[in-house]
Amino acid sequence: MNMETPAPRKRIKKQASLFDAEAFLGVVGAGKKVLKIKKDQILFSQGDPSDAVFYILEGKVKLMVVSPQGKEAAVAVLERGAFFGEACLTAQLFRIATAISMGESKIVRIEKSAMVRVLHDEPTFSELFLAYLLSRNIRIEEDLVDQLFNSSEKRLARLLLLLAHVGKEGKTELVIPKMSQETLAEMVGTTRSRVSFFLNKFKKLGLIDYEGGLRIHSSLINVVLHD
Repeated sequence: MNMETPAPRKRIKKQASLFDAEAFLGVVGAGKKVLKIKKDQILFSQGDPSDAVFYILEGKVKLMVVSPQGKEAAVAVLERGAFFGEACLTAQLFRIATAISMGESKIVRIEKSAMVRVLHDEPTFSELFLAYLLSRNIRIEEDLVDQLFNSSEKRLARLLLLLAHVGKEGKTELVIPKMSQETLAEMVGTTRSRVSFFLNKFKKLGLIDYEGGLRIHSSLINVVLHD
């Protein structure tokens, strides 16, 4: 009996490609929708059902909370490349904050079921999402330490540096998009008058200026480091 050894199967080589999160999230498909948002438009309100994750393609989003006594506070300003509303992936049934656009924005809304599916099917995207959550958690811990131990002047200086991305990608200064002193005060945890006082002080010291907007100089970090 003549038995021939089967010829080895040819391996098909495929060009490995990294998962492009923005390309994926930017395409309208099952469970995903691209939203064009106007300034000051509410994406969801505190107490709404928690049923979707959002991703910022363009623009900025402010997260606000209201206490049982009616006191409002801005807890975060999120920019391009940020996720928010991800707590729906846990046992959180209702939103604990209100998300408001700070200008014309392009936002991707991903239903909870679709987000769970892509996290399961796309390991590269899962790694990206996990890295984002870890960096966000570190930022929250730093904010807590800042709130507990630093003066309102230092907290404002740190917030301005973070908003301007000073120190990232070799940047030494950047103009912060228009943001009210009320919003800065809410995020710092002080009054608008105190924010105004500190901004004037920083300007006199040459740490910031108002040429073409609020421009932050890297030397402002000395306020944060100074004991």
